[in-house]
Amino acid sequence: MSRDDQHRRTHRPEASERTRLDPFVVATGDASPRDQRDLMERPFFSLAKTPRTKPILYKAADVEVRVYGMPQHGMATIWDADVLIWAASQIVEAENHGLATSRFFRFTPYQLLRAIGRPTGNRQYLLLKAALARLQSTVIATTIRNGAHWRRRQFSWINEWEEMTTRAGRVEGMEFVLPEWFYNGVVDRSLVLTIDAAYFRLTGGIERWLYRVARKHAGRQRHGWLFEFAHLHAKSGSLARFSDFALDLRRIVARQPLPGYQLQIERENRRELLRIQPDEQFTVPVERHVNPIGTSGARTIGTSDATLFIEESNRESNSSSLTRTRAIHGATAGRRRAP
Repeated sequence: MSRDDQHRRTHRPEASERTRLDPFVVATGDASPRDQRDLMERPFFSLAKTPRTKPILYKAADVEVRVYGMPQHGMATIWDADVLIWAASQIVEAENHGLATSRFFRFTPYQLLRAIGRPTGNRQYLLLKAALARLQSTVIATTIRNGAHWRRRQFSWINEWEEMTTRAGRVEGMEFVLPEWFYNGVVDRSLVLTIDAAYFRLTGGIERWLYRVARKHAGRQRHGWLFEFAHLHAKSGSLARFSDFALDLRRIVARQPLPGYQLQIERENRRELLRIQPDEQFTVPVERHVNPIGTSGARTIGTSDATLFIEESNRESNSSSLTRTRAIHGATAGRRRAP
């Protein structure tokens, strides 16, 4: 074999994953929106509508999340994450009906856009294609769900995607392939939560992120969950200054936009805290009980021009309680008892 033949064989383009995966043809009607717990817990997405290329680096005990956006497209945003919420919803709905699913999705843009509450015109279709480009070009490296042996998984939110058009240019359908990490986190039903369809009507990046935090941590526990403003800022991965982030939180509390939750600001000495409590008329079912009330706090927080780095203690890796926050509960035990 010549050197040129060896070079061509070594550098052959990889075959599409779609050649070895059975397609999951989306044919179900409306599906209850469902979100993946890991995505609700950690800062995986940009909260800004302007392109972000500054990476997110997050560490909590033995859990790491690194997110990188490419200059051409920018990092995937929390609005782009609607595509993943839709995909998770379709997978769970199909399995509820005994249908086989796959990482290889085949669908129409109309199905997706209608399900996430967006118009179905040409502009929205172009925005959807831009979202798919960002989801594919964003690179995530994480140790979440690393198995028996510690390792870091690296992937993009979408491995590949394609639109199917007629000769006249009319779009008849779309296809994409989800990464195994995300798909496995959806077929494991303990890692999925139902969310309120009104979530898609939230317009602000911080309020969308805050709803997912509320749904993940507060669930429908009567006493809700308590967070320090400073910790929420670190946990969000937001590039906003803390003072601006805190101002946004206060405005959100004044508007009370989160479906199913009430927000209240509490103060302890110089610390500003946000209590998230479910409404009495909570309509979203809880498929599994969430963690007990508490707050999580950063042990060390550092930033640089290139990265955001968050280090949390082992016991705080999944939003468990701070010792100093327990003192707050002790001081208020007469009027509120933590479960």
